Amino acid sequence: MDARDLRVSDAEREHVGQLLQRAVGQGMLSLGEFTERMDTTLAAKTRGELNAVLVDLPGIQLVGEHAPQAVPYPQPAPYGQPHPQPQPHFATAEPYRGTVGHPGSVVRGRMSTVKRQGPWQVSPTLHVDSMMSDVTLDFTEAIMTSQVVEIVVSDYFGSISIVVPPEATVDLNAVETVAGSATNKVRTGPPIGPLHVVVRGKVRFGSLTAKHPFGTSWKRMLG
Repeated sequence: MDARDLRVSDAEREHVGQLLQRAVGQGMLSLGEFTERMDTTLAAKTRGELNAVLVDLPGIQLVGEHAPQAVPYPQPAPYGQPHPQPQPHFATAEPYRGTVGHPGSVVRGRMSTVKRQGPWQVSPTLHVDSMMSDVTLDFTEAIMTSQVVEIVVSDYFGSISIVVPPEATVDLNAVETVAGSATNKVRTGPPIGPLHVVVRGKVRFGSLTAKHPFGTSWKRMLG
C-alpha cells in the first residue's frame, strides 16, 4: 500500500495543526488560509490528504519526514531510446506519537463538549488542551486539594469557561491571545479567599471567560 493512503490519527491531525499555527506566526499563511487548511486537516483521513496542506510551506515537515533529496537532471538517453522521467517526491510521515504527558490532570477536547462539574476532584495543576471544543470547568462544588489552582491552556478555535464560587479570585494576566479573547468577570488579585485560580497559556482564535455561576449577582443584591 502506498504510504499516502495510510489512515491518520487525531494525534497526527493535531500535530499538523500546530505546524500550521507556526506557519501563521512566521508570516507564511494568512488567517484565512490557516482557517481553510485547518478545516482540511480536521477532515483528512489519509496521509496524502494531510500532507496536502504542508507541501508549499518551506522548512515545515511532518514528524519523521526527511528532507527531500535533490533529483538529478536526467542525462540524455541514447538515440532512439525514451528519455527517463524523474519520479515525483511525496512527503510521508511516521505515526505521530504525541507529547510527553503533563503532570496533574489533563482536560482534552477535539470538536466536542467537555464539562467538569459537581464534586470532581481538582489537582493543583490542570492542563486544558482543546481544539474547536466547548470546555467548562466548574469549581463551585469541586473537591479542592489546594487553595491555589494553576490552569495551563492551549486552545484552538474553542471556548473555555471557568466558573468559580463568589469568594474566589482569578488571575488571567498570563494568558496570551491570538485573534481571541480572555475575559475576567470575577475578582482578581492575591489569593484572599478559599480559591485562587491562576491561568496561563495561549488561546488561538477562541475565547476564555472566568465567571461566577448564573444568578450570583442577583443573590448578592437580594441579600
